[in-house]
Formats: sequence, structure tokens, C-alpha cells
Amino acid sequence: MKLEFDSTTPLYQQLKETIKIEIVNKTYKQGQKIPTEIELSKIFGVSRITVRKAIEALCDEGYLIKKQGKGTFVRRKKIQRKIEHLVSFSEACKLNNMTPSAVVLVKQIVELNPTTAEAFDMPIGKKMVEINRLRKADDIPVMLEQIYFDYDQFSFLLEENLGGSLYELLEKEYGITINATKNTYLDVVKADLKRAELLEVDFGEPLFCIHAKIYDQHDNLVHLATEYTVCDCYRYALTDYYIDKSK
Repeated sequence: MKLEFDSTTPLYQQLKETIKIEIVNKTYKQGQKIPTEIELSKIFGVSRITVRKAIEALCDEGYLIKKQGKGTFVRRKKIQRKIEHLVSFSEACKLNNMTPSAVVLVKQIVELNPTTAEAFDMPIGKKMVEINRLRKADDIPVMLEQIYFDYDQFSFLLEENLGGSLYELLEKEYGITINATKNTYLDVVKADLKRAELLEVDFGEPLFCIHAKIYDQHDNLVHLATEYTVCDCYRYALTDYYIDKSK
């Protein structure tokens, strides 16, 4: 798209709208680095000052984000989700008008090692079904989840297609409704090499790390969950809480 140099609309505004349209049309995708100021200046035949002004305006509007020493990138859309963990990733994506998907990385039988057992206050060596998945929103990697199900009760999951919503599968096919989460806590950690590669982020980029025990409608433990989520893509919301001073 060319800029109109004889237009009464300032060039930086024209350039801003042009780049915005390319972001909306996904010519520039979420998390993608856009051309440098020098490159954009040459592409559109305008000064670097004009380019810088357009970029700053797009950063202010939340379309772009500057990373020191790395360049300017299309800001990833944040998924809003309650921290209680009762809303599944798939449902959270749909509520945010995004399309969820999952890539199964691991589906196997394991015995809980001391670190995992201690983290969830479970017996060491307990036989579990381990499922690791890469979750995507609009085909953008957002979350790595590591979940453990009791093998005796949930061995059937080893035969299931786990590319969709696990909670929906459990409810529709097995009558198990997710009803409560307990012992939930949230940390912020740095992405190691493996997680950075899978999530397509830089080594050391901050990740939300949430741990939870998930229970069904009968208050039976369904699974243990550890999720690593790209902070730039997610926003956890806390439940409103009021102190009753009348007591």
C-alpha cells in the first residue's frame, strides 16, 4: 500500500494505519518482528522521524511492542482467564474470540518422582498417566501443560485423541465435570532452552507457572496440573473479594 504524499492526512498517520491494517490482516503475525526504521523508511519513501512517530503511536495503541536491543514486534493478544483454573484453556480462547488447538508432546505411564510428588503432596512412586501438551491460540504457542492423572482411574486417556479440550472430553464421554481447584499457586519463572524453543520465545523470557489440583463434581481428584504460559500472551484475573466488616 502506497502513501499519498499530497494528502492532508499526515504521513505518519497514513503509515500507522497501513501497518495496523497489515497487523489486522496478519501480514505481520503476533510476535513477529517488523522491519526496522531504516527498512520502513526505504519501503515507504519517508523519513525515519516519520517512521518513528508511526511506530510510537502503534506502541501506544497496543499493536506493537519494542524490545531493547532486539527490535519492534507485533504485540501478542492476551488471553483473559480466571486464576481459579475452572475455565479450560479451550474455553478461555473461545471467550477471547481465538481458536484453541493442542499438540500432544508426551502421553505415557510414569511413577511420580520426588520433586513432583512433593510439589503436589502426593505419594512418591504413585503410578500416573502423564500428558504434556503444547497449547496454541490462533496457532500461536501460548502454554505448555504437564498434567498427571491417576493411572487406575484414567488409563483410558492413553487411547484417546487429546488434540481438543480435555475437560470437554471428560464431561461428554465419561460424565466427569470439573468442579473445583485446590492448592493453586502461581509463580513467575524464566524460560529454559527447551520451553523457549517450544513456545517460540527467547531464552529467559518470563513465564507464568501455575500449579493446581483439579477436582470433579464429587470432590474426587481428577488431575495434577503444571502450566507454563507466555506472560506476554496471558492475563490472569483474580476473583472479586469483599471483607464483611459487620461481623
